[in-house]
Amino acid sequence: MAEPSRIALRDLHFSFADKPILHGLDLDLRAGTLTGLLGSNGAGKSTLVRILCGGYRPTQGELLVDGRPQRFTSPAAARRAGIVAVQQSVDDGIVPTLSVAENLCLDRLCQGPGLGHDRRRLTREAAAIAATLDLQLPLAASVDQLGQADRQLLILARAVAAQPRLLILDEPTAALSSQEAGRLFGLLDRLREAGVAILYISHRLTDLQRLADRLLVLRDGRLTGDFARPLDFAAALEAMLGQPLEQRLPTPRAAGPVVLTAQALQLAPDVAPFDLHLAQGEVVALTGLLGAGKSRLAETLFGLRRPVAGRLELDGRPWRPQDPGAAINQGVFFAGEDRRRSSLVPGFTVRQSMTLPFLRRFSRRGLLRQRDEAAAAWTQVRALGIKTADVEQDIATLSGGNQQKVVLARWLLAPARLLILDEPFQGVDVQSRRDIGARIRATADARATLVICTDPDEALEIADRILVMRDARVVAHFSRQGVDRATLVEQLTQLTELEHA
Repeated sequence: MAEPSRIALRDLHFSFADKPILHGLDLDLRAGTLTGLLGSNGAGKSTLVRILCGGYRPTQGELLVDGRPQRFTSPAAARRAGIVAVQQSVDDGIVPTLSVAENLCLDRLCQGPGLGHDRRRLTREAAAIAATLDLQLPLAASVDQLGQADRQLLILARAVAAQPRLLILDEPTAALSSQEAGRLFGLLDRLREAGVAILYISHRLTDLQRLADRLLVLRDGRLTGDFARPLDFAAALEAMLGQPLEQRLPTPRAAGPVVLTAQALQLAPDVAPFDLHLAQGEVVALTGLLGAGKSRLAETLFGLRRPVAGRLELDGRPWRPQDPGAAINQGVFFAGEDRRRSSLVPGFTVRQSMTLPFLRRFSRRGLLRQRDEAAAAWTQVRALGIKTADVEQDIATLSGGNQQKVVLARWLLAPARLLILDEPFQGVDVQSRRDIGARIRATADARATLVICTDPDEALEIADRILVMRDARVVAHFSRQGVDRATLVEQLTQLTELEHA
């Protein structure tokens, strides 16, 4: 006998402003089963999650919990029914003005004032919640003091503490190290054994291979694939894209004049210095495990941090920008890892989000020429395949992958001498990753490009040259032709230093 469904959708449709988004979904999420969900950016995954969590009401069809129809009037109602989600955007799950302990106990604090007045009890309960993932967090500290990975783990621990019947995870390992991801995987195994239904949304095929009992594919709001173990990822990708995914590696580019040079650069005390150069025309990937110092290097090159020691030169001249504005004026552009905190402004349209750093270019006599702005934005929309109805659409209504494309499009609007992109493929599907990589390489002739990516496969796909970072210093250099995935993975984890031409 088949295992009973815990959550089910029957002939579910959803439209937004008369535009159909989901079309006749029939879906069963069974107790004790981890169901993977794969789909391109804009396929309808976020909309489906919002319906399951009570944020949207379906236009047509039914949502059933243990066979009984439900019409959730709010996310709180869905949570009371046992449906708990951890969204892709970490900041959507925390309250920055509260402490770590208060954020861990946020669900219980929202139920009434009692716990908030008993600090000892609050601390005890927060510690117990943190222990579900073996988290060692400063409970009294402001949650803003945590890094992105710790905030992600905090939200995951809080979700598990709610004892969900259905746990929905959207790209949960995007900010996690391999060790942290391993702890999460072990927890999910235990939850599955305890009878929890899990919906796991990810573009990381290695995650799905490790975890999924079943894999569903969503394309253009329709379920186009349903695969049981052993999972056929080639067929799943074809169901996601509508065609087989072409395997291709970049054609090596010739390096031009050196744009940026770092000599005896020291990023942290008690860390040995290193040298670095980035040349015009080449795309350099910087990879390393979480915490290796990749973002610190990017922020130093952009002027957000000061190095402990060393000399930087841009086009042969000393480079020490006083602030990001000075860097941008000199053609050094930087897209940070956390797009919500560093790149996007709430309430801005696609057009405004793209043109924000370059408003002088679109102004005449103090007046903003919105028609020119819109024309430039539409050019980037078409070049990057951004799925949006209009450049006046609110950026928050786009899928995460399309938001990522808008951030990239912003920094391609003006000529750059050095373009630094920190995790530009985070939360992006396989085809969109290829689209973004192709656009980065196609526009790279007149600048140096540094792409930071933790995933070695991403580095191999985009780079002419690959740098490996450990302990806040570059420890290995590879030409693209001189390295394969196995060698790169070994370099990411070993303690000895190698350099390859």
